Amino acid sequence: MLLVIKMGGSILKEGASSDLVSDLKEVAKQHKIVLVHGGGAEVTEIASKLGKEQKFIMSPEGFRSRYTDKETIEIYTMVMAGKMNKQIVLALEAQGIPAVGLCGLDAALLKGERKTRLIAVDERGRKKVIDGGYTGKITEVNVDILKLLLEKGYVPIVTPIALSQDSEPLNVDGDRTAAIVAGALKADKLILLTDVEGLILKGERVPKIAATEVKEVLPKIGGGMSTKVHAGLEALNQGVGEVLVTSGIVKQPITSVLNHQVGTVITSE
Repeated sequence: MLLVIKMGGSILKEGASSDLVSDLKEVAKQHKIVLVHGGGAEVTEIASKLGKEQKFIMSPEGFRSRYTDKETIEIYTMVMAGKMNKQIVLALEAQGIPAVGLCGLDAALLKGERKTRLIAVDERGRKKVIDGGYTGKITEVNVDILKLLLEKGYVPIVTPIALSQDSEPLNVDGDRTAAIVAGALKADKLILLTDVEGLILKGERVPKIAATEVKEVLPKIGGGMSTKVHAGLEALNQGVGEVLVTSGIVKQPITSVLNHQVGTVITSE
């Protein structure tokens, strides 16, 4: 079975990260894994230390994102592809998991289209059009390099940075990256690890929900989870068998969610 797993950068700072990696080791014995990682908080922290305060914008759909100008994309690439990616490689290698760290620039793994403009909403709900900066949307995945690594028994660890048509790095959303990679590989399952136990409605975890039902409850879902749900729907539309959303800081998070013991299962039915 082929699994694409998205891991938020915040999980790396939790004490349970070692349990996550040991669980990854067990799962990797039976299944092929592609890991996509986040790390936005670390980017913000290091950018601040470098004297570059980060700006965040809100889209009309309620998605919060980093405004990525020239200086920010340089810091983002440095932290994400350098520090965060290699931290995960080291953590996996320490457990005897053969890992290869890649960002979307390597072998043109992720090609993207630069957004020429963005629509941002201010605190009063007013919309304004701003320059797109160095943000983009993935248009193509080089599945050959991923398949080659998977066939040789490696776990690819992918940083969400895409290559623009002008050979520039682009900041692309991590959850959407995981969904698109999963779709391109026709993965059996997309697992979105986060810091909450799954999709929460009316104060309770939803164990299982169909894509059609999800669309109806989207307005009731918070911004962070909404991004993951949209990514999950995108993956299902591309033929991924199942989307699993769960906490990455519980005991055996991957094994538990694969057995449907924790988290939320989103199905296409």
